[in-house]
Amino acid sequence: MTGTAEYERTRDDSRYEAVRSRDARFDGAFFFAVETTGIYCRPSCPAITPKRHNVRFFATAAAAQGSGFRACRRCRPDAVPGSADWNVRADVVGRAMRLIGDGVVDREGVAGLAGRLGYSARQVQRQLTAEVGAGPVALARAQRAHTARVLLQTTGLPVTEIAFASGFASVRQFNDTIRAVYASTPTELRAAAPARDRTARRTATPSAGVPLRLAHRGPYQRGPVFDLLQREAVAGVEEVSGEAGHRVYRRTLRLPYGTGIVAVRERPERPGTGGGWLDARLHLTDLRDLTTSVQRLRRLFDLDADPYAVDERLGADPRLAPLVAARPGLRSPGTADPDELAVRTLVGRAEAERLVQRYGKVLDAPCGTLTHLFPEPAALAGAAPDGPAGPLAAALADGTVRLDPGADRDEAERALLAVPGLDARTVAVVRTRALGDPDVAPPGPTVPDAWRPWRSYALNHLRAAGEWENDR
Repeated sequence: MTGTAEYERTRDDSRYEAVRSRDARFDGAFFFAVETTGIYCRPSCPAITPKRHNVRFFATAAAAQGSGFRACRRCRPDAVPGSADWNVRADVVGRAMRLIGDGVVDREGVAGLAGRLGYSARQVQRQLTAEVGAGPVALARAQRAHTARVLLQTTGLPVTEIAFASGFASVRQFNDTIRAVYASTPTELRAAAPARDRTARRTATPSAGVPLRLAHRGPYQRGPVFDLLQREAVAGVEEVSGEAGHRVYRRTLRLPYGTGIVAVRERPERPGTGGGWLDARLHLTDLRDLTTSVQRLRRLFDLDADPYAVDERLGADPRLAPLVAARPGLRSPGTADPDELAVRTLVGRAEAERLVQRYGKVLDAPCGTLTHLFPEPAALAGAAPDGPAGPLAAALADGTVRLDPGADRDEAERALLAVPGLDARTVAVVRTRALGDPDVAPPGPTVPDAWRPWRSYALNHLRAAGEWENDR
């Protein structure tokens, strides 16, 4: 047996042990399929464990679907958190997966995806197929199917509207995909919704918004995330209301097809569980933005992180061990709008609020204190080129600096450092928050290499304990 074959056999044996123990820590990290039933599941599926020789393993749901397996109706494997690998990896596959999650294939096609990555469409297809078992079209198709299921089971929208809102080009394509992925018609899939989704559907209308459960794996320290959002909230664009432990974060979103307003609740942690979710409600002017807005919220709240891997590494360090024990599952929040985050980091909260009132776009239908979208870089560059955000806004507007989900982090850092007014400390915050880099060490005191690849999380532990100065 070759070394590669031995490695794959050992890896799959370890995966089977995770399946046999129904270990939720691996939900989203891989999927398993049962050849005798034609169904694929998440590792924590509560069904009877299949025999080892009947099981196949896949890196993505799309790969399982491409091999002819349909999604389990019991464990809903399409609803798991995303793999943490795509946030950690800085190579072309990681960048491609982040862009596909943001809906780039649906909006720009495979050619658009490849252009953003700087590769040919054939190279992207080959690398994705080799690494995750599916190409960009199949990955985007799986994502559309998941979006369609959410809309079918949680809203009362007509099936035709759901087909196009999910990104399908035709109702026929939509029907064929739903049958292939779920072995049901759209009507049957809607009727099979869990009781909680049927209850949500009775109140879910376009005006009431789309109710969502944003899943995460492992423990999740909600308090520090909502503390940060409350501390940074820019009037007109964001607000945090309620008492600690029961707060609601609301903000406006600029999206590819329209605008949105989201509300996310700080629900109490359920102790002793392998994961959970954040309750959210999205109000969109165009439902085609559902997938993109969900992915941006997941990045903002760092919901695809692997807290087990982070805590295991950092908990082995004597300095960090008590901090990790006190706050298991501490996250490294990102942003819903990378360009906005970069400008806000540079100018500070007070100036950001002034920019919103002077240059931000007023919502067609303001909602309470949420009245504006944060100004686009082009608007700032044109209206206030000599202002504190002028050079950065110009660089973002003309593409000199790229902060989208597929941006090369090292190239983005070099471009940011070349912008007048940005220092290394500001750039480190932008790299951590806007680019979602889990391993950033700002200039200053030496940060141990033993904390790699989770230095961003390590510094968050020190900040939470009052042992590291704020970067902003």
